[in-house]
Amino acid sequence: MTRRAVTKARAEPGQLQGIHHVALIRSDYARSRRFYVDTLALRILAENFREQRQSWKLDLALPDGTQLELFSFPDPPARASRSEACGLRHLAFAVDEIDAWKARLEASGIAVEEIRIDEFTGRRFAFLADPDGLPLELYETAQPATRTSTQEHPRWHFIPG
Repeated sequence: MTRRAVTKARAEPGQLQGIHHVALIRSDYARSRRFYVDTLALRILAENFREQRQSWKLDLALPDGTQLELFSFPDPPARASRSEACGLRHLAFAVDEIDAWKARLEASGIAVEEIRIDEFTGRRFAFLADPDGLPLELYETAQPATRTSTQEHPRWHFIPG
């Protein structure tokens, strides 16, 4: 399999410009709000209660401008399956220092899988789960150091559950 390098370029007219937001329905709004705001340190843009739907909507921002929308609904169905099913597999966050993030999350009582190395890019990554079990990935964006190890790294990964 050949991988092409991804470069940041200005989109041409008529092209998609990027990801604006990802919307997540959460089973426990207060718990998810604490996780994404306090633990992951996302910035709150807006928080509104929608009376007709008995639903909260929380707009959060990452430093690059990408947004997450957290929704609450009365009695939403559970996630149908694990990450290997069709649909959203996981949500990946770019981080500059994965070791610091892993330590910070574990100090908060959040289980984080061991850091692994992407066999195609040489970059480090690790998985954790949000309060509803959605797989989240921390993906280190710093350039990988030259590696002399010939250790094999798994091509596919998932959070057992």
